[in-house]
Amino acid sequence: MILTNANVATMQEGSYGLIEAGAVVIEGDRIAWVGPTAALPPSHDQRIDCGGRLVTPGLIDCHTHVVHAGNRAREFEMRLTGASYEEIARAGGGIVATVRATRAASEEALLAQSLPRVDQMLAEGVTRIEVKSGYGLDQETELQMLRAARRIATLRPVRVSTTFLGAHAVPPDQTADTYIDQEVLPTLRQAAAEGLTDAVDGFCEGIAFSPAQIARVFAEAKALGLPVKLHAEQLSNLHGATLAALHGALSADHLEYLDEDGVRAMAGAGTVAVILPGAFYMLRETQAPPIALLRQYGVKMAVATDCNPGTAPMTSLPLAMNMACTLFRMTPEETLLGATAHAATALGLTEEGRIAPGCRADLVIWQAHHPAELSARIGATPIHSRIFGGQIDA
Repeated sequence: MILTNANVATMQEGSYGLIEAGAVVIEGDRIAWVGPTAALPPSHDQRIDCGGRLVTPGLIDCHTHVVHAGNRAREFEMRLTGASYEEIARAGGGIVATVRATRAASEEALLAQSLPRVDQMLAEGVTRIEVKSGYGLDQETELQMLRAARRIATLRPVRVSTTFLGAHAVPPDQTADTYIDQEVLPTLRQAAAEGLTDAVDGFCEGIAFSPAQIARVFAEAKALGLPVKLHAEQLSNLHGATLAALHGALSADHLEYLDEDGVRAMAGAGTVAVILPGAFYMLRETQAPPIALLRQYGVKMAVATDCNPGTAPMTSLPLAMNMACTLFRMTPEETLLGATAHAATALGLTEEGRIAPGCRADLVIWQAHHPAELSARIGATPIHSRIFGGQIDA
């Protein structure tokens, strides 16, 4: 297959890498060549004239909690009347409320509730999603969530990365240390033994786990050969990003209260900053991530939906890109890099997120001509067609 007459955003070298009147040659499920249409080598392969449309790598949503049961719309009302995130959590709402619903659901029910959310993501250009556990807080349900996440890729044209997030919240009937000893570490070992998880995450926050407790989880992940990432500095600064960097984390996520020491540590470790404007917007926060500092130190920034039932019930990655521009003053180029090349780096992937020879042929042909249109539009899904594994799936 050869795409011709396209504006190709290759997303290489930290920029759009835009090739106007470009072409992409696909062999099997890989990209074989990219360059100007006029320089195409002779071929009798199927040619698709893109009519000057924009072609980008498939979008990568590198931080989601898309597998869960139930919803928390009532909490939305509570926040609007003045209740804080912490107050809701301490009253039995928040993450623990979703835990109750998720524990009550079978694997089939979890899958049935999650697939419509995945379908919405795919309809807006996503070709890979990261899916976290963390709404079980017991071994049976955590493993069930990871199994359901793995099955998504067998039922839909999407690649799935799974992340074990057992250290997401402390069950009401346990202390944090007891929970880590009795549930988190044994479940992590079992998930690794069954090949259910690609990475390990945690929530380092006053209402969740301390840096010392997270460090214990990270040590076990290292022993099992699994990379780590961290929810850090969302509500306060516990120096979780520095901890993540010390452990060579793939990413540190949220980061509203990140300080310069944390930015410097992330830069030194190559840890990606995953920016999550949906949660910032939903919680009506006022402390924005230090985008200028991240730029200054050359920290790669990814953008994701954080799709979850309470603080970011959104499935639109282009909307998250728009929010990152309007709320945090990121540029359209930064946000598209954040949803492609830098999102791939945040997941430890080297063959996705760019259009280059040898990369996976996961692409989107948009009803657009310039990459900035993807961040500038609000609530639009301007897709012409989606190519997954070298095949057009419409």
